[in-house]
Amino acid sequence: MPHTTSHDVEIYYETHGQGEPLLLVMGINAQLIHWPPEFIAGLVDAGFQVIAFDNRDMGLSQRFEGQRAPTTSRLFRDRLLGLRSKTPYRLEDMAADGFGVLDELGIASAHLVGASMGGMIAQQMAIQSPKRVKSLTSMMSHTGDRRHFVAKKQAIDALIGISPTSAEEAGDRMVELIRAIGSPKHLRPEADLRWLGVASYERCFNPAGFRRQLAAIVASGSRTKALRKLAIPTVVIHGKLDPLILCAGGQHTAATIPGARLVLVDEMAHDLPIAFHALYVREIAHVAGIKPTTADKKNRP
Repeated sequence: MPHTTSHDVEIYYETHGQGEPLLLVMGINAQLIHWPPEFIAGLVDAGFQVIAFDNRDMGLSQRFEGQRAPTTSRLFRDRLLGLRSKTPYRLEDMAADGFGVLDELGIASAHLVGASMGGMIAQQMAIQSPKRVKSLTSMMSHTGDRRHFVAKKQAIDALIGISPTSAEEAGDRMVELIRAIGSPKHLRPEADLRWLGVASYERCFNPAGFRRQLAAIVASGSRTKALRKLAIPTVVIHGKLDPLILCAGGQHTAATIPGARLVLVDEMAHDLPIAFHALYVREIAHVAGIKPTTADKKNRP
């Protein structure tokens, strides 16, 4: 199994196809298997070498066992008081993990696509090493400003939830989660969601990792000031129905990054429905400067 060896943290990754290198950065409490295979296939067909990896503390990547994260109430209290919470790691460290994967593959620069927390990590990567980022796609994410941590209660409850104690419960929990945060008119079949929940549980069960990742998000603060200095081709994609990271988060991200293109998607919430994959791929290829093939043009929705 491919892991980074030239980096301080062991990160598991997989590659697909050949072409322009594109790094996929997944969200909180999620693994690389949460990237829809149809989406990856679409990116490969568009001319990308797609690289997906498990964030630290998740999937087959290194865990930070025994390192405790502050409580959520403590984290937000510290932010209100302007204090810097002590956490096992921050988004800056998770951004370094992404570069570690690129280093392992001998890739000097790549296109970045991040979803939810992954969008935050991708933004941080662009801030830390802009010369290594060819283009940035931030999906259903925000800049870290306090105001964008407001979400609908049903979505928050579903995300935090009670940890499953079996693979079967994990399947049920995945169905409940996507029903709460997913795109209502474009949900995956229940059997597919149950499979994903079971597979995720069997591949990695690490509720403490979720808490540490959440702490990293809250404690890392706002990226708004730094993002205003970026000069990287950027597209921001956000669902108008997103209950977890409200649409205002995406709008603010696009307004913050100079020259960023904002794509608001009707009927999209906090997931990656198959119905919109062609749109996602087209926007990612456009910001990356890759022209669509004749077949791509014919298959446009």
